Amino acid sequence: MKNALSWILVLFLVASLLHNCLNNTVQKEISQKNAFMDHLRKLYSSGDVSQWPKPVLDPESLSSFAEIGHLPETPFPEDNPYSPEKELLGKALFFDPRLSRSNQIACASCHDPELGWCDNRTFSFGHDRQSGTRNAMSILNVAYARSLFWDGRAGTLEKQSQMPIEDEKEMGEHIDIAAGKISKIKGYEVLFEKAFGDKSVTKDRISKAIATFERTVKSAPGKFDLFIDGKADAYTNDELMGLHLFRTKAQCINCHNSGYFSSNRFENIGTSLMGEKGEDLGRYPVTKNPEDAGKFRVPGLREVSRTGPWFHNGSMKTLTEVIRFYSMGNPEHTLKRATVHEGTALQSQKSGMVRMLELSDEEIFQLEAFLRTLSSAPGTVTVPELPK
Repeated sequence: MKNALSWILVLFLVASLLHNCLNNTVQKEISQKNAFMDHLRKLYSSGDVSQWPKPVLDPESLSSFAEIGHLPETPFPEDNPYSPEKELLGKALFFDPRLSRSNQIACASCHDPELGWCDNRTFSFGHDRQSGTRNAMSILNVAYARSLFWDGRAGTLEKQSQMPIEDEKEMGEHIDIAAGKISKIKGYEVLFEKAFGDKSVTKDRISKAIATFERTVKSAPGKFDLFIDGKADAYTNDELMGLHLFRTKAQCINCHNSGYFSSNRFENIGTSLMGEKGEDLGRYPVTKNPEDAGKFRVPGLREVSRTGPWFHNGSMKTLTEVIRFYSMGNPEHTLKRATVHEGTALQSQKSGMVRMLELSDEEIFQLEAFLRTLSSAPGTVTVPELPK
């Protein structure tokens, strides 16, 4: 009986010792983690980018890299300077369906301010309910894009604004005919005169006015901006860790950098589906350079939580899916890497920056938490009363 009690006592003491050791280890780990997070919080919310931890950059990204941060002042070109009168005219034209052949489709049909200035559809529909072939990109912060559309076929917003009007699958109208219709609307005379000095309506003035308005569609400062400016308590620990992962282990910053959160480059992430249904050659039809086959413009990530579905083909329905896609390095299927287009053999060469990351479920959650802080509270946009 005494031996049994002795053994019970020994086991109890050993269990207590192990429990205390384990508890001390856990407490030490928690303390170290809290100290690390406090350190990160101090650096990232310091208001001084030079204090931030060094980003993990790929050699491919060095030439175009700019640290993430605030959006700069909105740039306007010398040949189309800003004026409030031109913005007002451009806004009216942006919402006016009379620019389309059917008089039913406006720019705002695919770029709805209540839907993150896109339409949250996989593919938009246009003239005669025809479906497009690519996801409609949001025009939020489009002033900072150095080329437009997924393939960069327009170098300026002025050129871009005409293309949907003339596209048979979108608005289906010739720009000259559209300009003629607008010129016959009496109510537009005073708007054109105030914006350009006289009542003349031309396709170039229509393009300049719409482009001017689109450049004013800009994100308001959000949680991210508040945090990096010194509001240290604006971020939760998960959001903070997501920011750190974005710049380090997850390597998102290689392509999504600057205040616009885009390098403004074209990258191949292995989604062109060459030789398959849904094949999209990306930038190649624009440049005719085989190296551009399967490359698409890197979109900005501000407001990303409001602008799904994502990718050029709208194939990703949740941000979690997007992050898992990159975490796995997109194991592009061998049979979907090659095609022949108009007699030219093309092959998809996925960017070396798309590689296996092996992010944990917790890290994926934290990255998504951070990405959601890049969205600001949507402002109220009043739809203008159209001229008659």
